[in-house]
Amino acid sequence: MSDKNEKIKEIIGRLKERYPMPKCMLEYGEEPWKLLVMSRLSAQCTDARVNIVSEELFLRFKSVGDFANADPEELEKAIFSCGLYRTKARDIIGMCKMLIGDFNSQVPDKMEDLLKLPGIGRKIANLILGDIFGKPAIVADTHCIRIAGRLGLCDSANPHRVEMQLAEIVPPGESSDFCHRLVFFGREICKARKPECEKCFLGDLCKCQKQKRCF
Repeated sequence: MSDKNEKIKEIIGRLKERYPMPKCMLEYGEEPWKLLVMSRLSAQCTDARVNIVSEELFLRFKSVGDFANADPEELEKAIFSCGLYRTKARDIIGMCKMLIGDFNSQVPDKMEDLLKLPGIGRKIANLILGDIFGKPAIVADTHCIRIAGRLGLCDSANPHRVEMQLAEIVPPGESSDFCHRLVFFGREICKARKPECEKCFLGDLCKCQKQKRCF
């Protein structure tokens, strides 16, 4: 077993102890299509804002069909505060039309099918695969990319490369929860601008702390 495999095992163990109940920060309830819509809204927007907007949004648009047949301007107004509202409205309408036409109104459970949906890239696809279908999935979001780099688990800031490198060392059954725990860790301690290294319970495993500089 490589040093990196031993390292990730220790990191996962400590993250589990600190964050025993990992979960997606998007409050989508129990309907998979809602997570798909909210994930698209979350681009360059906070999860907190998406949760607020979605509460009213899902009262107005209650099904995949409602979104597929939505008036673009009405949807744009409803999601305006999430930013990039025109592009997001177009993608959400398009993805819901495709769900109806190609997938019997069901969210697909394969990466190649999810990537066919308008506005859906690997990050969102992996979130769906992990959270909805319980499949191995690395969600290479900003927290994951930043923290994996600081810990020396990856040597790139490219999302796809980070995903592939982490998939090689993170046990498949741990991958989805691991990524959720990184979000908690990134918000509490390993922040983008001012990481609280003095409080870090992973400090002895961190490449940045050994080099006495953080990026």
